[in-house]
Amino acid sequence: MRNTDIQNYFLPGEKLLWLGRPKQGLMFSKRDILQVPFSLMWGGFAIFWETMAVRQANAPLFFRLWGVPFILIGLYLIVGRFALDAFVRARTQYAVSDQRIIVSREGWFSKLLTMSLDRLPALDLDQKGDGTGTISFGSDAQVGYGRRNGLGSWTPALSNVPQFLGISEVRETFNIIQRAQSAKAS
Repeated sequence: MRNTDIQNYFLPGEKLLWLGRPKQGLMFSKRDILQVPFSLMWGGFAIFWETMAVRQANAPLFFRLWGVPFILIGLYLIVGRFALDAFVRARTQYAVSDQRIIVSREGWFSKLLTMSLDRLPALDLDQKGDGTGTISFGSDAQVGYGRRNGLGSWTPALSNVPQFLGISEVRETFNIIQRAQSAKAS
């Protein structure tokens, strides 16, 4: 994805204030404190179940195959979700203009999301000590976290909450958005 790609979605007269990309590679979130142990327990139990079922010499085929989907889910929860998240973030680009914010994803999970600066919900800044962080536009409650959030609960890059994930100099970007909101309001 080239840096100019997102500017193809700009409206006439719209000015770019900031352009960025999410952190690349492996990225952990606060949710992983609970999700990693859960996924290890899920996967471990699924493997244990399937091992015991296969060892039963006279077990029906259905009984032997019953654990396979649970093992596949466990593998996704343990490793696959991190790979998918990195894959999606590698094809994601963010922009702030004088009129709106833009999130552009290409590839299998392509999506273009734009939000007018004067209609942005509450901004949530999550900054780490090294200056990187995430800006969320709204909250899980506003988009129904736990209901119809699909893979977004386990894969942050696919969350229904619009966000700038793992960006560098997050405080500066947050301030750019707030200044642009103030300028648009006046």
